[in-house]
Amino acid sequence: MQTVDVLVIGAGPAGTVAASYLKKQGYSVTILEKEKFPRFQIGESLLPCCMEHLEESGLLEAVKVKNFQKKTGAAFMRGDKRCEFLFSEQFTKGWTWTWQVKRADFDSTLAKAVVENGVQVQFECEVLNVVCSTGKQVTDYKDIDGNMHTIESKFIIDSSGYGRVLPRLFDLSKPSAFSPRGAVFAHLEDVNRTEKTSNNIFVHSFDNNRSWIWAIPFSDGSTSVGIVSDKEKVIELAANDGEKYKDFIRNFEDLNGRFKNSDLKFEPRSILGYSIGVKKMFGEGFVLSGNSTEFLDPIFSSGVTFATASGLLSAKMTHRHLQGEDVNWKTDYEDVIQKGIDVFRSYVTGWYSGDFQTIVFTEHINTEIKNQICSVLAGYVWDQSNPFVKKHNTILPTLARVIKMKEKFNSKPGIKK
Repeated sequence: MQTVDVLVIGAGPAGTVAASYLKKQGYSVTILEKEKFPRFQIGESLLPCCMEHLEESGLLEAVKVKNFQKKTGAAFMRGDKRCEFLFSEQFTKGWTWTWQVKRADFDSTLAKAVVENGVQVQFECEVLNVVCSTGKQVTDYKDIDGNMHTIESKFIIDSSGYGRVLPRLFDLSKPSAFSPRGAVFAHLEDVNRTEKTSNNIFVHSFDNNRSWIWAIPFSDGSTSVGIVSDKEKVIELAANDGEKYKDFIRNFEDLNGRFKNSDLKFEPRSILGYSIGVKKMFGEGFVLSGNSTEFLDPIFSSGVTFATASGLLSAKMTHRHLQGEDVNWKTDYEDVIQKGIDVFRSYVTGWYSGDFQTIVFTEHINTEIKNQICSVLAGYVWDQSNPFVKKHNTILPTLARVIKMKEKFNSKPGIKK
């Protein structure tokens, strides 16, 4: 029987941020991670907001020395239309840049940093059973050799991501409201990269808003290229070792031949049906963070930011709980995280409905509106002074209708634009 103050399940960004913060407060912390690091993971484009979480948890400096690719904005393209957002021009005062990272390197850097700070991280350990009660949580797990172990903790933070350990054990998962989608992706040599294409994530929309391509440049000269579409389309693109995926990205007109002669670093991989939610984010003796809570869609690169945001907040709430405070997990944790998720949900919905694209691809987008949207794209989805956060559920469709009406009016014969 091992004993520890806090058990964290999962050594990804949510788990390491939570563990690092709690270790700084003087708690004994153990992380159980099912996989062996380094390991491949998608979610390679960070948002500026997550830099605050890395800094507060004491992990920022460890990442800085890795010299990951600096990211200063995002560019959206559809045919001959283009709209570039620079984080330095956003409405909310915050970080104006972040990184684009190979997650194997990024996650390993965070895990190594927490180990150096005194957190015990046990890799290749599978959690099999958890019993929660007031004051004592008992977790049974199996190590790489098949040996069984039990660890007793005062509290559990589940940051197991796609593994969704506690949602699975406690029947907390619920279906997503989004249509089933998937992604097929690979890393390629980016021989045609220019300075202009190095510091942005590029998003190409096609197929009448149903599909899109990401291009995420890395510091080693390679670029992550993925196609997101409905499940049937992704299955087709990924078949036969990604034969149609390779052909598509090399010949897609809007990419202008950028990857025409690029070699792949590995054969294309795919993931299907990633959107999922939970019935609740906390319970007796535990809290969920990261993708263990809810994952929406990769379109605005929100995954890691929600992981670090929820990881940090879950740690702060755990600290208060262990100090004997009467913590309102619903109001102070779940509702806070849900507000941010709901903002991005509106933007994901607006992307696939076409409302978001109507706004950003209009002939002359209003500068103030663009800066306010930019803050959302930078991850500052809790800034209630931003009308594109505060009115997120109505502002995109309303503005899109106004733009369409104006464009229709201006297109009439004899009307001066």
